[in-house]
Amino acid sequence: MIKKLVSGDKELTVFYDGACPLCSREISFYKRQRGSGSVAWVDVAKAAEDDVSPGLSRDQALTRFHVLDKSGTLFSGGAAFSRLLLAFPVFKPLGVLLQIRPLSLISEGVYQLFLKFRPRLQVIFRARERTVTKNGNQTSW
Repeated sequence: MIKKLVSGDKELTVFYDGACPLCSREISFYKRQRGSGSVAWVDVAKAAEDDVSPGLSRDQALTRFHVLDKSGTLFSGGAAFSRLLLAFPVFKPLGVLLQIRPLSLISEGVYQLFLKFRPRLQVIFRARERTVTKNGNQTSW
């Protein structure tokens, strides 16, 4: 279980798909933000275990974005993103807003829509990475 990789002093544990180029770029962005030290980052794509945390399988974590707060509450989708935003001072007001109905429902709807397009977006990002690697150019999206 990945639980052993998660530090108990972190306010939040983020489970993400490190094999997804879009997801990796987004997580890299968050890791550079003030407040990222309070977050434990777990790349589920590198996990060998079936269960990455109590109540969360590897397949579930790869299919949908999840965060676990310090109290042990697991959030997914739009709710997980609003919890993540709370960890960063610059995004905290947005995180608070996204927890209020109807914004929480809209956030979840947008996330579900994103999930429908995620496979296509991954293809685009992978093609872009191959082009950048082939040409030797370095870009930061």
